[in-house]
Amino acid sequence: MQQTANPAQARAWNGYEGTHWAAHHDRWNAVNAGFDGPLLAAASIRPGEHVLDIGCGAGATTRLAARAAGHGHATGLDLSGPMLERARTAAAEEGIANISFTHGDAQVHDLPRAAFDLAMSRFGVMFFSDPAAAFAHIATALRPGGRVAFLTAAEPDGNEWLTALTALRDILPIGGFGTPGGPGMFSLADPDTATGLLRTAGLQGVRAEHVQAYGTWGRTAEEAADFLLDSGPGRHLLSSVDPAAQARARRRLTEGLGAHETDGAVRLLSTGWLLTATVAA
Repeated sequence: MQQTANPAQARAWNGYEGTHWAAHHDRWNAVNAGFDGPLLAAASIRPGEHVLDIGCGAGATTRLAARAAGHGHATGLDLSGPMLERARTAAAEEGIANISFTHGDAQVHDLPRAAFDLAMSRFGVMFFSDPAAAFAHIATALRPGGRVAFLTAAEPDGNEWLTALTALRDILPIGGFGTPGGPGMFSLADPDTATGLLRTAGLQGVRAEHVQAYGTWGRTAEEAADFLLDSGPGRHLLSSVDPAAQARARRRLTEGLGAHETDGAVRLLSTGWLLTATVAA
């Protein structure tokens, strides 16, 4: 990776968080795949186009973009070395040739100017240390008339996984986790903030569409609770309390998720903003 403007995120995604997502990429895709349809519809990728997938992770959306681009090309860009290794392996296993992956921070990475027809992202643009600078930089990589389609997390209380976690506030030090507008995944939960940043980056025709989708978090409530608590935020919260409190948290979370267990799956609703815009022709 050339450089990063966000060393804390780089440490997380090249440490436990990135390793966990890479090892469980299939499960994280089950959580987020419900948003793929709306994202790809908004992206409207045409054969022959060149696509930049920001925060591509293990490359699920990059592979979808590459298939849609046909004789074009899809490039995935991410901070996480472990996830990119998994992404390259998956692309090779699926025999996708028109795809590549780059290790870098999209805010400062040396992107080729006017090289892409589309910049897209599935929950990968909420973690920039300076989002205004990041979006302006990404815009330089788009050709005249190019497009963006970014999916970001919407209102925290529209996400049932977060509601389940914050119900443990008397056991775990939840603090400001999930506060809209704060650093992290809900930094762009206010659509006016998100659209304003895209306009400041010089993009035109900026729109924000509210979208919802169910994700599968596990086969049983116990499995879903373990998965949620073993991910980065859950693991951090558990590490702050003693073993007895950890056990109480797991029991209560399992009980709460039991209400969502149906037909061999725990499905939780999440919400997002689908941000679209164009570069002046």
